[in-house]
Amino acid sequence: MSQNNSSNNLVVSNSRGALEQLKYEVAQELGITLSPDGYQGNKTSYENGSIGGYITKRLVTIAEQSLAGQYK
Repeated sequence: MSQNNSSNNLVVSNSRGALEQLKYEVAQELGITLSPDGYQGNKTSYENGSIGGYITKRLVTIAEQSLAGQYK
């Protein structure tokens, strides 16, 4: 049987709360209102993609800053 390599699995399970908070912060910055119950089916693909893209961009920036501070 093949292993489940879903990209939705968190490497650090304690980060779930921080990622949720980041999602709401990014959505607010983009002017997108997220449903508090977690259902986002009423959002367009563009809106959901924008949120995901900006989250990724922010996480890469945080990682780069962390690496730069660690290896300087």
